[in-house]
Amino acid sequence: MTIWPEGYDRRILAQVDSTMSEAQRMGAELSAPTWILALEQTAARGRRGRAWVNPKGNFSASLAMRLGDTPDQMALRSFVASLALRDALESFIGDRASLSLKWPNDVLLNGGKVAGILLESVGGLLIVGIGVNLIASPPVEAVEAGAVRPVSVAGETGIEAGPEAFLEALAGAFAKWEAQFRIHGFASIRRAWLSHAARLGEEITAKTMRDTYFGRFETVDDAGNLVLASAEGRVVLPAADVYF
Repeated sequence: MTIWPEGYDRRILAQVDSTMSEAQRMGAELSAPTWILALEQTAARGRRGRAWVNPKGNFSASLAMRLGDTPDQMALRSFVASLALRDALESFIGDRASLSLKWPNDVLLNGGKVAGILLESVGGLLIVGIGVNLIASPPVEAVEAGAVRPVSVAGETGIEAGPEAFLEALAGAFAKWEAQFRIHGFASIRRAWLSHAARLGEEITAKTMRDTYFGRFETVDDAGNLVLASAEGRVVLPAADVYF
């Protein structure tokens, strides 16, 4: 039985436009880190304003946390969330499929994208938005050309996990990794993340708003940046879209 982590609240909504928007609306009244789960979203969004296809039965939640951290420290919570997501998924699927982490904020199941993370900050409020394809994934033609194929937990493993049960597993895993981050800093989180990193040591493509880089995925540095070994030399990227 999953035990809800001490010090965290939760609110479960039948329907909302976006859990991230709801977290912003509720921000001033939140007295503790709070998970907001929507059983249905009508205006889900992903990175850079992209639409997030999210049929009922999939997982849509946001964690709102009031932090006194710097923006750089807040941004590192994407690695905390990635590790928590991996743990939560593993608790349901066991060894039925392989899980890996794609920089900067995706979780892969059998090499396909099963979950994504979106971070937003408003003042001292950090919102960690998480979407997981529990029962269904978008058709390939609905995603950007060259992007990792979308997959679902049910489609890859035959396992059906409900959003509320998944939230309990995720909240407990997040609390564990967040405590490790606070006590030991990013170094231990970085090591754990790299141990599950997709395509580490392999050739990848990274696209920023202005440029495209080709190189070997060398590491993630102590600031969370992607480090590539390219023909032109070492490239350090704080933000980019990665393609395999």
